[in-house]
Amino acid sequence: MRRKLVYVIGIVAVAVAGVVYTLAAGNEPLLGLDLQGGASVVLEPTRVAEPEELDVAVEIIRNRVDGLGVAEPEISTQGDNILVQLPGVDEQQRALDLVGQTAELRFRPVLSMVAESSLEGADTDETLLDLFALSEGDVAAGADVVLPQYDDDRNIAFRYQLGPTAVAGDGLEGAVAQFHSFIGWHVAPTFKPGAEGIDLFNEVSRRCHSRAPSCPTGQVAIELDNEVVSAPTVQADNALFEPFERSGITISGGFSEQEARDVALVLDYGALPVELEAQQSQIVSASLGTDALSAGALAGLIGLGLVSVYLLTYYRLLGLVAIASLGLSGAMLWAIIAWLGETQGLALTLAGVTGLIVAIGVSVDSNIVYFEHLKEDVRSGRTLRSAVDRAFPVAFSTIVKADFASLIAAAVLYFLTVGQVRGFALYLGLATILDLVATYFFMGPLIGLMSRGSGLYSHPGRFGIPAKMAGAQQPGATA
Repeated sequence: MRRKLVYVIGIVAVAVAGVVYTLAAGNEPLLGLDLQGGASVVLEPTRVAEPEELDVAVEIIRNRVDGLGVAEPEISTQGDNILVQLPGVDEQQRALDLVGQTAELRFRPVLSMVAESSLEGADTDETLLDLFALSEGDVAAGADVVLPQYDDDRNIAFRYQLGPTAVAGDGLEGAVAQFHSFIGWHVAPTFKPGAEGIDLFNEVSRRCHSRAPSCPTGQVAIELDNEVVSAPTVQADNALFEPFERSGITISGGFSEQEARDVALVLDYGALPVELEAQQSQIVSASLGTDALSAGALAGLIGLGLVSVYLLTYYRLLGLVAIASLGLSGAMLWAIIAWLGETQGLALTLAGVTGLIVAIGVSVDSNIVYFEHLKEDVRSGRTLRSAVDRAFPVAFSTIVKADFASLIAAAVLYFLTVGQVRGFALYLGLATILDLVATYFFMGPLIGLMSRGSGLYSHPGRFGIPAKMAGAQQPGATA
């Protein structure tokens, strides 16, 4: 009896301590994309990618997302694709545009340029049209190309005829967006030292500054993903010293703050090793996420309410013990989910909420198995006290076997699936384990303590056991 009392007091103390710690630490469950809004996309490689390339792409995308300030994103491989989920992100479309950019950066000398408006007239020289026909498809690094520069409305403003690549993007170490009172918002990339980076840029700077045939305009174009971001004119750092022995440059071109930060973010975290195309993009508004959360919570409360009415109606005080056991396991589950969300970035999704609702049924089954074993033993002629002591070990063995089957299913779903199905499996499995803990340390011992009192014998109907079944047995009766 003393051990049972220790079990009951111990698990209640653990549950209360968990709740107090959660409230004191300010921990809250981290809500997933479908419960707080955000954006998600499946990125598909345009060619067969090696597993190592996908791993590198995931890491680069993760760095870009961290730069956006998205809390606890989910970025993982999904077969040959990459799944990106960004819960809570405010500018969803901008985030989706940034995460999948290949960010292939090149610096090319400008051979000539023309405004798009000059090519729209009916009397435009056909030779000029042929000369500035935009390059299609993959743009070769070692060939002359014609690339567009877009205005704020994504209309072509200029077309540039560019020479072969002078410096590739892998010559960069990083980039940062800065503001200067004279040139406004700009991007300051940092080149790698030596022949891999800054030496190559200084070489093309010399050619453009002297208006060499390979750079007659004196401009160097910054090409990003087959577009001209900017085409600044090369200027010497200081005419009194050897020009173009600089360690870095400034990319300007009328950037807004957001444009400068976006370009710097993409450049700073490098190019993806494989080109990706967006598939199955999804944007969930915050209001829709709130509606989903409210609907999930309402469904859980209705289910719990109906189950509670059934337990109280059919099992009376035993049903009250079952409800208390559910509340105890629920408190521990809430504390664990909040802790995992704060420390491990584990998000609670709508599928996870579904898993928790299903777990209510699993927990109720555990209680009913014990109660029915108890009633069956009483029906067979045992005293209530004897039936309580005998029924629990037998019932718990059955409960373990049934819950173990649920745990196997949850484990298979978790390890063999992806996305929200894993969330369903994880929370179902976690709730099932806590149900076993609450059953063994709370429900069984508490009913055992109750059987030591006279109330169970004097009023068996209060425990859902008909008086004629109990036979008005007294505490001193034997089996």
